[in-house]
Amino acid sequence: MKWTSALIPTLKEDPQDAEVISHKLMVRAGLIRKLFSGAYSYLPLGKKVLDKIETIIREEMDAKGSQEVLLPAMHPPELWKTTGRYEVLGGVLIKFKDRHGKELVLGPTHEEVITDLVAGNVRSYKELPLILYQIQTKFRDEPRPRFGVMRSCEFIMKDAYSFDADEAGLDASYKKMFDAYCRIFERCGLPYLAVEADTGIMGGKTSHEFMVPCEAGEDEIVVCPKCKFASSKEIAKCGEVGNQVTRSPSHQVEQLPLKEVATPGVTTVEKVAELLKVKPSDLIKTLLYKADDAVVAVLVRGDYDISETKVKNHLKAAIFELADEKAIHKATGAPVGFSGPVGLKGVRILADNSVKGISNGVTGANKKDAHLVNVNPGRDFDAKEYGDFRVITADDPCPSCGGAVELRHSLEIGHTFKLGTKYSSVLGAKFLDKDGKERPAIMGCYGIGVNRIAAGLIETSSDKDGIIWPASIAPYEVVVIALNVDNEQVKKTSEEIYTQLAAARYDVIYDDRKESAGKKFKDSDLIGFPVQVIVGERNLKNGAVEVKLRKTGERKEVPVKDVTAYFASILKK
Repeated sequence: MKWTSALIPTLKEDPQDAEVISHKLMVRAGLIRKLFSGAYSYLPLGKKVLDKIETIIREEMDAKGSQEVLLPAMHPPELWKTTGRYEVLGGVLIKFKDRHGKELVLGPTHEEVITDLVAGNVRSYKELPLILYQIQTKFRDEPRPRFGVMRSCEFIMKDAYSFDADEAGLDASYKKMFDAYCRIFERCGLPYLAVEADTGIMGGKTSHEFMVPCEAGEDEIVVCPKCKFASSKEIAKCGEVGNQVTRSPSHQVEQLPLKEVATPGVTTVEKVAELLKVKPSDLIKTLLYKADDAVVAVLVRGDYDISETKVKNHLKAAIFELADEKAIHKATGAPVGFSGPVGLKGVRILADNSVKGISNGVTGANKKDAHLVNVNPGRDFDAKEYGDFRVITADDPCPSCGGAVELRHSLEIGHTFKLGTKYSSVLGAKFLDKDGKERPAIMGCYGIGVNRIAAGLIETSSDKDGIIWPASIAPYEVVVIALNVDNEQVKKTSEEIYTQLAAARYDVIYDDRKESAGKKFKDSDLIGFPVQVIVGERNLKNGAVEVKLRKTGERKEVPVKDVTAYFASILKK
């Protein structure tokens, strides 16, 4: 491709609405343009990156015996209602009616559709195992689209689904996909981590997230440098010892009389602690949730956060969310910010283990503008359900080896699940086993965010000058830069090298623009082509060109006649 024939609208300045590096550089380098919030057009360079990522995905998925399909983006809502996810996903689903008044759903994921397909076409254990995958655009009504293609309403995913006759088969399929994912992310040049994760709305019993540690990531993971333990922060286990307060245990502390104190307009842990001159760890934080149709109170030490994932899984709730003001007032008789476990009636109480170590603590009084002091678990309230309901912190020991842990912001780029029979049993994906008995297929689900791979790479591989692509997914592996196209020798040599590299099957672009050398260098660095071949009059006097590696900045003079051979060594073709 010649630059003068290409659409590459680079920009000098960052777009005003861009917050993270990947968003800024994808726009400035001419990879994407925003149509509206949450939807982006991919320009030629951006499309080439996506194509290369998809090629790697297909090669690795096919190598594991998977077969590619293409499923409809429009779904009948009946499938979603059958599995119960029509209500669970709620506002995330994009729904509309066709000209006949029939409601349709734009697919945010395809478990229901693929299961329905297999239900109608697989009858016997002899047809299993089966792994089907697709690469397709998905749609979600994101409440807050942000960070460019990292969180958008329209995005490209690779989703795969395995169907097996038994648990051993699922284990084998899961390992195939896990290994394929590792190969895909390695080939894309991503510094990924595979971490234990929650199954969420997908269901099932086992799940792993593939995460790229980066500051722009909206998720947090916990990592142990000592034993390499890695997990989603929300599900990492917290030991009871780590939950205890550092002062003396409650049985060694005199339990003072319960007393109500005025706290007008003070509702947060920090403000209450400041007003009453206590530490946040002296408070028993009480939050009320709606779990399906019931209100539940969850207690945790004031300086900790409740893990809604752990609580939801404990309750086995399909819908789990913070209770609204009306529900809170009905349950406690008080507005938001004054809830507490003392005297709370008709509400199921779950208490985190950290509450056990609190003596003479502080809670809401279930009365406006009031709190209770000298609250002691067991004496003043009885929480029958204690458990691990909080989010791990950097001060907690590693759940695996007891060592120190680190919390890191991360971007999710892939997710794998052992679904079991959640979908197959209700959607009729059943088969006859060796004994002629009908059984539901045992399923696995495996997703990759194609757009997110590109964004994740940029977040972890860029500098002040622009993107640093690996050759595997770069829009072009090589750029040939003619410093002065008006010079016949420069122009002729540049075109010869461009032609030779293209003939040798390198993905090459020729910068034949009548622009200054500075402009060409800046654009090449901004876009991040792995290798630059710089053709100028000075080096041509010695029969050579200059080759620059974008990643290291290393420069080397290479004889014109040896350029193609030199590329075979640095790009390993």
